Amino acid sequence: MPETIGPCADTTLATQAAAGDRAAFAALLNRHYDGLYRMAYRLCGHQQEAEDLTQDICIQLGQCIGQYRGEARFTTWLYRLVVNRAKDRWRQQKRRHTQPLYDDLILTDPAASPEQQAIDRDNLRQVTILPEKLRLAVILVHWHGLNHAEAAKILKISEGTLSWRLHEARRRLRPSPAKGSDKL
Repeated sequence: MPETIGPCADTTLATQAAAGDRAAFAALLNRHYDGLYRMAYRLCGHQQEAEDLTQDICIQLGQCIGQYRGEARFTTWLYRLVVNRAKDRWRQQKRRHTQPLYDDLILTDPAASPEQQAIDRDNLRQVTILPEKLRLAVILVHWHGLNHAEAAKILKISEGTLSWRLHEARRRLRPSPAKGSDKL
């Protein structure tokens, strides 16, 4: 996501919002709401959960905007909030012994062909079986389009660790060759 859209950079708007400027806070939300929702959806895989998670993040953003120090891109800091809140929800679900729902999935691109929508649904279902650390790496890099440095910063890991997690996720999702098959 670009740091500047319109007259102000995200850092300037965040500073103004932290000082109590409601218009600056509204501008930040308007600028980043769709991206927050897309990431939330990719993390939880269900429309209602994504909507709830996005609303939680908007509330949390209002409470902690003053903690943004401008040391990283605003979107990196913001996506870290999303990841942390999603992890909190996953822990709550584990305590209640429930799993996230992956039925009736919506797609981030409603203009996609029915074939592409089916592929996207299948890919999301496959990724949800991965352990949390691998799943987060895949979602941030492959589905949200972040580069390795940005994703590693959000996850608070090294780029090498991120690369390993992506490699491991690909290995686990790779179809196993059929017995007796010479093809690799």
